[in-house]
Amino acid sequence: MTTLSTTPTDVDMTPRNMSFDLEHALKGDWHSQDPFKTAFFNAMSMLFPIGEKHFIDSVAKFKDRVTDEKLLAEVRKFTIQEAMHTREHRKFNQRLCQLRGYDLDLMEDRLTADQDRLKEELPPIVGLYTTVAYEHFTAIMADRLLRDPRILEGSDPALLPMWRWHAYEETEHKAVAFDVLTVAGGTHEARKKTMRLVTLRFTQHMIFNINHMLKSDGYSFFQRLKIWAGGLKWLFQRDGFLRSLKSDFLDYFKADFHPWQHDNRELLVSFEKEIKALAA
Repeated sequence: MTTLSTTPTDVDMTPRNMSFDLEHALKGDWHSQDPFKTAFFNAMSMLFPIGEKHFIDSVAKFKDRVTDEKLLAEVRKFTIQEAMHTREHRKFNQRLCQLRGYDLDLMEDRLTADQDRLKEELPPIVGLYTTVAYEHFTAIMADRLLRDPRILEGSDPALLPMWRWHAYEETEHKAVAFDVLTVAGGTHEARKKTMRLVTLRFTQHMIFNINHMLKSDGYSFFQRLKIWAGGLKWLFQRDGFLRSLKSDFLDYFKADFHPWQHDNRELLVSFEKEIKALAA
C-alpha cells in the first residue's frame, strides 16, 4: 500500500539559502546578557550539524521505498533545508568556539560517537526512528519559539533571524521523516522506546555542552551552581520554555500520533513576510 504525504498541501517547504552576520553577537552573552540562556541555545546549536547530517542520511536510506510523488518532493526539500541548517550552524559553532575558547571537537566527538555506534551496531531503521524523535523535539521547540516571543526576548537582534528561520523550516518539514518511517514499517512500540532513549541522550549532551561552556567562561563550581539554578527555573517554572512543551511532547507516545495533529500553519502565515524578506 502506498503511504501518502500527510503534510498539508498549503505548506510550501521552499528551501531558502540564508546567511547571517553574527560576529559581534557571538562575542558575548547574546541572550539577555544571561550566561545560561546563551549557553542553552549555543549548546543546542552544537548538536545541529552532526545531528542534521544524520537526519538527512537516515531518511535517504529509505527514499527508494517512497512511491508517492508528493512525499518524494518533500524528501528532496527536507534534505536541502537540513543541509542549509547544517551549514549555517556549523559556521555559527566554529566562530563561537573561536571567539570564546570552547572546544568544538570535544563537544562534537561525543555526538559523533553516538552516531557511529548507531550505524555499526543497529539496523538502519533505528537511525530513522531517532531522526523522527529528534524531529519531534525540534518541531515543538520551533513552535514555542515562534509562538511565544518571551523565549528569545532580550536577545541580540542579529541572532533572532537565524533562530526564527530555522524554527520556520523545522515547522514546514516536521512530518517528512515521520511519513518515511511509516513507509518503512515503523511501529508504535519502537517509536516510543526510541524517544525515551533520545530524550536521555539529548539531555546528557545538553548538560555536558552547557557546563563546558560555563567552565570555559571562567565560572567557578559554585558560580555554575547558581547559574544552573536560575536556568532550570527559566526552563521549568510554570511558563518555562521546556515545561511549556510537556503536552506536545507526550502526544508523541500516543498510538495515533502524527506531527500535523499539532496544526500550527497559522505561525507559517504570521512569519511568512519576515522569512521571505530574510531570503530576498
